[in-house]
Amino acid sequence: MNTRTHVSAWALIAIAGAAIGGAASATEPAAAGKNEHGLAVVANPYLGKADAIAQGKDLFVSKACSGCHGAGGGGGMGPPVINSTWIYGDDDTTLFNLIKLGSVGLRAKGYTRAGTEGVVGDMPGFGNNLSDDEILEILAFIHSKASSASP
Repeated sequence: MNTRTHVSAWALIAIAGAAIGGAASATEPAAAGKNEHGLAVVANPYLGKADAIAQGKDLFVSKACSGCHGAGGGGGMGPPVINSTWIYGDDDTTLFNLIKLGSVGLRAKGYTRAGTEGVVGDMPGFGNNLSDDEILEILAFIHSKASSASP
């Protein structure tokens, strides 16, 4: 009898990562756990890394972030990303999923607005336009500029 065991790609990555003593992936759910909204906890491997911060800055400008949040992150049509007010929270899991899913998608996961800012409308999701690594690089840039975002 031929039986097959189905192993998820995340599980294989976690096993491979453990075998070499490294993290499997920045957003690997099995190793990182889940937050209160059921989203994989994000640990950003790019925090404090100059090359990733520079790449994140380039992406922030070239991928439309600056169109709403201002070239330096000080705000515009969208809220600032460099001050101490965070609408849904300042942790990387929340910010990663806000960029990936947009504010409507984040609220669908159970998030509510906690902070207040002058916001014209909902933030669109960029999960189809940005890879997970690109989102993490943008977050590394935001952290390098922000006064209060916590990893």
